[in-house]
Amino acid sequence: MNPRRYTHREKKDADLAEEIESHLAHEQDANTGRGLPSEEARRQARLKFGNPRSTREAVWRYRSLPWLDDAWRDFRFALRSLAKTPGFALIAIAVIAVGIGANTAVFSVINTVLLKPLTYPDPQSLVMLMNSGPRGTFPGANVPKFNIWRQQTSIFSVVAAYDRGGAGLNLTGGSEPEQIQGVHVSAGYFRLFGAPLAAGRTFTAAEDSPNGGRVVVLSYGLWKRRYGANPSVIGRTIQLDNQPYLVVGVIGRGFVTEAPADLWLPWQFDMASHDMAHYFVVSARLRPGVTIPSLMLIRATARKRELATRSALGAGRWQIVRQLLIESLTLSLTGGVLGLILGFTGVRLLLAIAPGGIPRIGEDGSAVTLDAHVLLFTLGVSVLTGILFGLVPALSASRPNLAATLNESSSRSGVGFRSGRIRSLLVISEMALALILVIGAALFIRTFMKLQGVDPGFDPHNVLTLAMSVSGDRFRKTASVEQVIRAGTERLASVPGVAGAAAGNGLPLQGAFGMSFDVVGRPKGNTPFTGIVGYYSVSWNYFDTFRIPLLRGRSFTDRDDGSAPGVVIINEAMAKQYWPKGDPLGDRLQKGVGAGPVFAEPPRQIIGIVGDTRDEGLNRDAAPTMYIPIAQMPDAETVLNARVVPLWWVIRSNGDPHALAAPVTAALREASGGLPVAHVRTMDEVEVGVTSRQRFNMLLLTVFGLSGLLMAAIGIYGLMAYSVQQRTQEMGIRMALGAQASNIRNMVIRQGMFLAVIGVALGIGGAFWLTRFIAGFLFGVKAWDPLAFIATPLLLCCVALFAVWIPARRATRVDPMTALRFE
Repeated sequence: MNPRRYTHREKKDADLAEEIESHLAHEQDANTGRGLPSEEARRQARLKFGNPRSTREAVWRYRSLPWLDDAWRDFRFALRSLAKTPGFALIAIAVIAVGIGANTAVFSVINTVLLKPLTYPDPQSLVMLMNSGPRGTFPGANVPKFNIWRQQTSIFSVVAAYDRGGAGLNLTGGSEPEQIQGVHVSAGYFRLFGAPLAAGRTFTAAEDSPNGGRVVVLSYGLWKRRYGANPSVIGRTIQLDNQPYLVVGVIGRGFVTEAPADLWLPWQFDMASHDMAHYFVVSARLRPGVTIPSLMLIRATARKRELATRSALGAGRWQIVRQLLIESLTLSLTGGVLGLILGFTGVRLLLAIAPGGIPRIGEDGSAVTLDAHVLLFTLGVSVLTGILFGLVPALSASRPNLAATLNESSSRSGVGFRSGRIRSLLVISEMALALILVIGAALFIRTFMKLQGVDPGFDPHNVLTLAMSVSGDRFRKTASVEQVIRAGTERLASVPGVAGAAAGNGLPLQGAFGMSFDVVGRPKGNTPFTGIVGYYSVSWNYFDTFRIPLLRGRSFTDRDDGSAPGVVIINEAMAKQYWPKGDPLGDRLQKGVGAGPVFAEPPRQIIGIVGDTRDEGLNRDAAPTMYIPIAQMPDAETVLNARVVPLWWVIRSNGDPHALAAPVTAALREASGGLPVAHVRTMDEVEVGVTSRQRFNMLLLTVFGLSGLLMAAIGIYGLMAYSVQQRTQEMGIRMALGAQASNIRNMVIRQGMFLAVIGVALGIGGAFWLTRFIAGFLFGVKAWDPLAFIATPLLLCCVALFAVWIPARRATRVDPMTALRFE
């Protein structure tokens, strides 16, 4: 039998095990050199190695314990060393905590909103197909375009159409009718987004074709809430708008959609249709291979003499590096823990302050958490900070010229103001970056203030809005919808506190449909129609309820119904753009030109001009818009509208509109024959949602700006306080030679403000260059806004002056005799 061959590592461990066994049997007395009795030797060995259960464990302890002992000793020394300079320790921890805290809070939100990948498989291959037109780029589609896109099989593996929330549906058949959110989709939708199945199946191609039958796929939430997650619901029918729908499947838990969905229904497009109306969006998946064309540096200098002394007494270079790294990591990890606490608190504050309308944050911000990525990010920043700002000075300080360092006095050891170039650059950088951030925050704050002062063109106060679904066979005629509106308006008039009520297919500030039109008798030239404008269908009292002013002509009345001649009202922006020198009240227009048979109807007489409302958002100018009576809509258009948008009720109150929610809901249910309402909000809340993005941008940059401002103040204070401490002897000599306290104070202030002014100057230059990239997010404010570029530097200089004043005053209190003995 061949003897076993040992590796080099095994041979070393075997030798070490033999050495340990020798220790266990014959431990030497360090003082006398005499051999110890066996029991005493074993006792001392246990004290040294613990009580190992095996030779292997003893080997591990023998190798690791010296490291742990040295590290623990260095850690205790680091604590004692930092305790001797509590000001430095507190400043370092504060800077790290503020920096990490602000970044953690903001990163937590940004990570959820922007950085987290979509939950769909292979998200980088998902694309949304866009259109370009006179109104700009928009994500709309019609049936002919969808048919063309789905035929591009060499580019796309799957193409799907869907709406972004659509109209509500009335779920009946239970104890209480409920309005739920149904989303119309094409058959490829679930495969496109990788929707998991909890039960059953999704739509077939045959079910997604005309006359494919009434089928529905439930969401996991609705399945669990309404049907107790009972698998037997598959194959049963449910009542939607009093029509039976066959449940064919349930989508699994965790499937996230752009708009909340309770269930999905097939679009059932007729691919031969020439309907040109854009009322849904299309996404696709690309085929594989297809692509879309500082403080640690300051402290290390001050400790050169200490480290040189330790080196002269025999400390090795690695021991010095290890000591400085442990001190640095102690500070950075302490600051990191405090920063994490500040960050967690900051996340809650951000979500409490930030308005609604921010995507992907979940209900009440439930999706924004300090998840593993944030925790690892914070830990990584803390460790990296400790290593970076500890290793560089450690390597530098661990190889000094011992004689030169030990011979120089502390006042001449390169720690004075003029020789502290790196420290000065750090402060200048902090000031410059802080100024850029604060200027950005000031621009967003002014943008938000400008938005708050914008006149939306209507009175949003004391207005309650509610959504009602008018889909299904009952409402296939416009007259049926008109009847509900008349009955609802009459019933609401008797509710105490109601000052007016109206209905329409949309609300101001939320965007209107686009509609093509021709001015009858006007030459079109080479264009297929005169133009495309915003479009609303509204009840006769819509303008009075919203207090939209009538500028010329007349408003709608309750007599403008389906039996009356067609009429239309335009806004001032449309009159100015398409009748710059003429009178629109004498003309007729044909709406829906080229949009397909759904919108076919006789021309309409322009009867009035109303004021502009900012329907595309407060930060955009009012767009040309037309209004028609909802009672005069073609039946086919009424059916299409009901699939896409709900009927919006608008109620003006004499007091708090929230107080009317219950009686108004009851009145509308009685007037409509039991139809439920949903999305109960005030117009003030709608307006807050519209400005949510701008407010969120302002909030994030303000947090960064204030944290940068605080860190700059801490940094310049730390530098000047350190400079005063290191120049104690020099200042004592100056005062002993007759220098006045005011001279010393002014000298310190002058030196500190010199750095601040340099940083401010560089920051202004950087801000002029960088703010142009955020110009598209601003409203009513130029990227070079004079107020922001004047007030912000003054503010930062005031903060810097305050930070310098404290150590400057301390410098005037130096006792000359004490200073002359200072070393």
